[in-house]
Amino acid sequence: MANKKILILTTGGTIACEGTAEGLKPELDSKAIMSYISGIADNYDIELKDILNLDSSNIQPEEWIVMASEVYKAYSDFDGIVITHGTDTMAYTSSMLASCFRTFRFLLYLRVHSCP
Repeated sequence: MANKKILILTTGGTIACEGTAEGLKPELDSKAIMSYISGIADNYDIELKDILNLDSSNIQPEEWIVMASEVYKAYSDFDGIVITHGTDTMAYTSSMLASCFRTFRFLLYLRVHSCP
């Protein structure tokens, strides 16, 4: 049986943060984030794509369009899509995505992390 195909779209947020002289800043790309979850790579075919690298407090409707466009382009080619996201605006983003894709039948999962 073939492995399930998963797309991970990264947007920055706390999960991608590292400490800098100015405080926490999204610095990690998808490959660095993948190193944290490398154990699951044996069970899934995972594709990574960096689409944004922002603190989620800076995510606005323009970035929602980027996220929705990436999901729309990819949803039929994958068994599931994971979007890494910060906690500050995740509720707004998830609400927008739910509205955009309410009639679609696929797994879309937003992942937040409260510690870098």
